Amino acid sequence: MTSRPAKDSGGPNQSEASNWSDHPIPTRVDVESSIPRLVFATRNRGKVAELRQLLRDLRIEVFSLHDLEALGANVSDVVEDGDTFLANATKKARQVSRETGLPALADDSGLEVDALGGGPGVHSARYAGTGASDADNNTRLLHALRDVPDNRRSARFRSSLVLADPTGPMGDELMTAEGVCECRILDRPRGSGGFGYDPLFYVPELGATFAELGIGTKNHRSHRARAMAALKPRLVGYFHLAKTARSG
Repeated sequence: MTSRPAKDSGGPNQSEASNWSDHPIPTRVDVESSIPRLVFATRNRGKVAELRQLLRDLRIEVFSLHDLEALGANVSDVVEDGDTFLANATKKARQVSRETGLPALADDSGLEVDALGGGPGVHSARYAGTGASDADNNTRLLHALRDVPDNRRSARFRSSLVLADPTGPMGDELMTAEGVCECRILDRPRGSGGFGYDPLFYVPELGATFAELGIGTKNHRSHRARAMAALKPRLVGYFHLAKTARSG
């Protein structure tokens, strides 16, 4: 749900990498490799760091879109026009998997504030406008809640994870999971870690915002961690099946 950064000018030009399927897949992402490959359908470096950490105990090699583009792939931007996190994650996973030929895991997540009727919701990343920074979005949120008392500032982060592999054994089927983490929105930022709304996302039982927690602690409690905990057993089983089908 973040805007796409400009590509490194040192990478392949448009004519050289206009279509991933027209060029040999680099050995590092060869789906026939002995190690299963997975692409995270995101350019959000914060999400990539969290997802890598959540899968660190599995023998799966994971790539972000930045990684694939550095290897010569040209992956199209996904228009996130769904009205739910699940709809957006589904669209991202399917499109990225079709373009790369790899199983794709997509996350769509955001902040739901009760006093704002569940907003900003699917518009969380662009709450302050297209191309808005995290600081811009946080500033707008604080302004929107300026007259809301502390006891009415309840909110939650919600994450939808979707695995798609339309050219593999899954076909048109999807693997999905959802995670939710409750919080209270502070009246000023606290902490320098994390990304997005983390500096305002206060978890009472932890006595800290997500921005004050290390990635390890956050990944035990976050919405994305909870979604991954639900998905991981099925993910492990599927990659065994997918590898068998592709190598048979």
